[in-house]
Amino acid sequence: MNWIAWAIILCEIGFWVLIGLGLVTRYMLKKKRLGLILLAMTPVVDLILLIVTATDLYRGATATIPHALAAVYIGISLAFGKSMIEWADKAFQFYVLKEGDRPAKYTGFNHSKNYLKGWGRHALAYLIGGGLLFGTILFIDDTSRTEALWNVLRIWTLVLGVDLLITISYFIWPRKARNNNAA
Repeated sequence: MNWIAWAIILCEIGFWVLIGLGLVTRYMLKKKRLGLILLAMTPVVDLILLIVTATDLYRGATATIPHALAAVYIGISLAFGKSMIEWADKAFQFYVLKEGDRPAKYTGFNHSKNYLKGWGRHALAYLIGGGLLFGTILFIDDTSRTEALWNVLRIWTLVLGVDLLITISYFIWPRKARNNNAA
C-alpha cells in the first residue's frame, strides 16, 4: 500500500484519538480547557496530511489515488469536523457519562432538513477538497502525473450529484419513524 494511504489512515486515527482524549479530559478529568485544546487540535492533523502529500508531489511523485484521497479527506474533515465533534460530544455524554438525551434520530421533515445540512457540508467539502485537487493539477501542470487526481475529482462530482438527488428525494418521500414495537 502507498505510504500516502498509510498517512491518511494515521491521520484518521489521530483525529479520533484527539477527539477521544479531548472528551475524556473534558468530562472525566474535569479539565475543560485542556479538553478544548485537544479538540481544537484536530485541524492540525489535516495540516500534517497536507504537508506530507504536498511534499511528496513537490518532489516529483506521480499523483496516485491516495494523493487524491488526501485532498478528499482534508475537505471532509474541515467541512464535517465540527459536526463530528458535536456528535461525539453528545454520544459521549449519553453513552459514557449517562447524562443528557440520546442523540436524535430524525424523521419526516426534520430528517429532510438535517440531510440537506449534511449535503451543504458535503458541497463545502467538495469545494475545499476539489479546490486542493484542482490547485494541485494546475501546480504540477503535467497530465501524465495528475490523471489520478482528475479521476477522483470526476467521481466525487458524480457522488455529490447523487447525494443531491438523495437529498431531494427525502423532501419528496420523507423518512418515516420506525415502529420498534412491531413483532
